[in-house]
Amino acid sequence: MSSTASPILSVVPSRALVDETFRVTVQNLPPGSAVTLHSLHRSEDEDLWEAYGHYVSDQRGSVSLADDLSFGGTYTGKEAMGLLWSMRPIPGSCKGLRLRKKNVCTPQLVHISVYDGHVEEGFTERPPLASVLSERWFMGPGVRRVEVQEEGVRGTLFIPPGPGPFPGVMDLWGGGGGLVEYRSALLASRGYASLALQYFAVGELSSASKEFEYFETAFNVIRLHPLVSPDRVGIIGLCIGAIITNHLAAESSVIKPRCCVCVSGVHICPRGELLTGLYQAMVANAHKVQVDENNHEIWRYRELPIPGDLAKKIDVGKINCPMLLVNGLDDQSMPTVEAAEDMAHMMRAAGKDHLLTRIEYPATGHLIEPPYSPHFRATKFIKQVILLCGGQTKAHSDAQEDSWKKILAFLQQHLYSNNPTGAKM
Repeated sequence: MSSTASPILSVVPSRALVDETFRVTVQNLPPGSAVTLHSLHRSEDEDLWEAYGHYVSDQRGSVSLADDLSFGGTYTGKEAMGLLWSMRPIPGSCKGLRLRKKNVCTPQLVHISVYDGHVEEGFTERPPLASVLSERWFMGPGVRRVEVQEEGVRGTLFIPPGPGPFPGVMDLWGGGGGLVEYRSALLASRGYASLALQYFAVGELSSASKEFEYFETAFNVIRLHPLVSPDRVGIIGLCIGAIITNHLAAESSVIKPRCCVCVSGVHICPRGELLTGLYQAMVANAHKVQVDENNHEIWRYRELPIPGDLAKKIDVGKINCPMLLVNGLDDQSMPTVEAAEDMAHMMRAAGKDHLLTRIEYPATGHLIEPPYSPHFRATKFIKQVILLCGGQTKAHSDAQEDSWKKILAFLQQHLYSNNPTGAKM
């Protein structure tokens, strides 16, 4: 490529929250130049993730990801955020990787570069025409991160900037366990005091009632915080977290969530049980597991058919707060769509169908994450199991972007009596 001036690569804003869009443009190219836009991220596990698109500069020598077509790469078409949502491990990486932010006090650093020609491999071995570093944050300016070890509860509380009081959210993750903070950090950046709750180990507590009390106590920890409005606290859960959310909303006489969001969850849980009982039921149904052509395990059949016996599922007809169910039609981990249909039938029979909102996305899998997160069709789960989660990359990514907007709108409708003051980068 020959030009009298060096190409200028721009990423605006270069520092933003992960659910915010950016605008990537290249100028000072010769008209009609074939170029490749490339993103590269080194995860906290030291794995490299990349995405790229092939472009041709216009008559002014410019390329805009939002306005111009990508003709090939990890995404095609007009995709302003394609360099993020289509990221995948570089060739030769371990199988089943999943990109998850562990330290939310630091940004995800994404190197965005432009290369001469339509390149498909060997990006690190050739010099780019220009490069820019983009910072993607889960935790906005002024958000406070407070470790919680109170009344036996373990977790992290994220508090929005400002004097408060704020609506609160208890944030429950899936069966992988541990402490997952990034969604709570992002919720706090959008104006919600959010408690990322760390689970106990299976069998750690002496009974199902003790397990249930742990989550009730955690809810009250955030509800009674001096910067939280005690009558405006909801719950959001994904996977196992959504089952727990359903259970608390239906069965607890101690807490009363204002609203609940269940992402990729079901209501199947043996009566009188919780995590330990769920685990035992999964083991008992291990013979129902199927595998695909890549030997990835398909778990959705463990819980099919949906039981008709109320002793084997949560009586969601008892729920008295607004519920939002977010599911993918290609969820291969849980029968979430079938469960949502059964939940709707149960709530309708109880005269509660007005409380239920369902959103279902085609070609979308189990792990519905915040916007522009890479899609994982299959990911390593417990031990060496690679679990098929489902979904097709473009459709799944569109679902993540749309569902996050709808989740925030649902929380605002039910937890905020006035406009929230979220953080801005």
